[in-house]
Amino acid sequence: MSYMALYRKFRPDTLADVKGQDHIVTTLKNQLAANRIGHAYLFTGTRGTGKTTVAKILARAVNCENPTAEGPCGECRICRAIAAGASMNVIEIDAASNNSVNNIREIVEEVSYSPAEGKYKVYIIDEVHMLSTGAFNALLKTLEEPPSYVIFILATTEVHKLPITILSRCQRYDFKRISMDTLTARMQELTKEEDVQVEDKALRYIAKVADGSMRDALSLLDQCIAFHLGHELTYDKVLDVLGAVDTEVFSRLLRHVLERDALGCVQLLEEIVIQGRELTQFVTDFTWYLRNLMLVQASNNLEDVIDMSTDNLKRLKEEAEAVDMDRIIRFIRIFSDLSGQIRQSAQKRILVEIALIKLCRPQMEVESDTILDRIRQVEEKLEQGMVIATAPGGATQGVGTAQGAGSQPGKPGTRQKPELPKAIPEDVRQIVSKWPAIVGSAENPMRIYLKSARLSLGGDNRLMVVFTDGMASDYFTRQPEHKALLEALLSDFSGKDIEVNIQTVGEEQEFADNYVDISQVIQMEIEEEE
Repeated sequence: MSYMALYRKFRPDTLADVKGQDHIVTTLKNQLAANRIGHAYLFTGTRGTGKTTVAKILARAVNCENPTAEGPCGECRICRAIAAGASMNVIEIDAASNNSVNNIREIVEEVSYSPAEGKYKVYIIDEVHMLSTGAFNALLKTLEEPPSYVIFILATTEVHKLPITILSRCQRYDFKRISMDTLTARMQELTKEEDVQVEDKALRYIAKVADGSMRDALSLLDQCIAFHLGHELTYDKVLDVLGAVDTEVFSRLLRHVLERDALGCVQLLEEIVIQGRELTQFVTDFTWYLRNLMLVQASNNLEDVIDMSTDNLKRLKEEAEAVDMDRIIRFIRIFSDLSGQIRQSAQKRILVEIALIKLCRPQMEVESDTILDRIRQVEEKLEQGMVIATAPGGATQGVGTAQGAGSQPGKPGTRQKPELPKAIPEDVRQIVSKWPAIVGSAENPMRIYLKSARLSLGGDNRLMVVFTDGMASDYFTRQPEHKALLEALLSDFSGKDIEVNIQTVGEEQEFADNYVDISQVIQMEIEEEE
């Protein structure tokens, strides 16, 4: 006999075997015991939670010759026929491939014929949300008032796509995601029955990846057993098969991020790629790891919510003390956005690298939750003895910017003029003198934005390009690649590597009050020489 997958081999035969859906099992048992069988049921929930399985058990139970408190006996002629798919009383329909009006009309016509044997004809329509609008309309009347011997069981993973007219005619049962403990306990039972040696830690990881789906859990377990057939299934072997990353790697990655070591993050990602790990799974697992950090910071009594060993939980608490809550939330946002993008991307590694660099460099982002991290970065520089001057508009500048944005002593309301630079570097002088030609050679929209720029000199003798707050400023400050293009353009004109500081002022007068316009200084020098 050919091999049968675990999720098929161990599919529940009675309601007592159904795991993780006690609220539904209890209700159906009571209905069967009291003979209060409904005419239309709607089973909804995520994949692999038991919708179709419970539908088949219910179909056998209502027709069983010797029903028990747990559902069908499984031994009578009708039970065996239904289990073998040979009964004319239970009709399974896949709505994904039978979704037209004509398919539903055939059902409506068949409903008028009573069952050849047994009490009920049961129609199980799987993925019912795939039916067309016309098919739903054709089903409405029959679904509301079917003959006494007909039961409809509709199953779907996307209940929001069903018309309200269908929902109102059914008893709705919501299947929950199955807990990790329940999934793990079930897999322990099956591995003992299959005589497979496996670590509990390995089963718990499989349960976590299954994300509440019993079918997914058993399929993954089947895959891992097949890969290491005849050997004990360990946690490390499961990580190898699923392309996952050990949590110790996440600790190392977090340390690199907190140290703002972008190179270290990229090098660690290189190790993960070389090991053949799946990047989509890596993103999901690291997001989960960050979620655990957030929960540990939120409360000290979360052992039941965070599924991990005592040693790992202790280490997680130590790591949580090293990072602030606002940073964790920003990290989660970045990786949550990434998880939505990476599944369809052909360049997964590049997307992950960009996300890791964003974690290390909050100045790359403009979202509101990066502000605290950017302030923290400035505070760290101040603690290290670095001097940071700030323009009145809030932009960080070098020490050569305005010294007197405030009023002069004894003269309220007047501003101190910025000092003239003692010496303008030759490469900056050369760029300023050629500025009209440089602007003219740029491509739109950069050319348009550069026309409104004013030129000054930073404290590190770098060229400073100042914009009034608006679209021109956003073009260069919110998208670093545009600043890089400007530097490349200036380097081509000067023949040297040029770095520029981009600054923003609130209005034109703010520039005059706080910056020296070096284009005017150089023009005056040229006129004096002439």
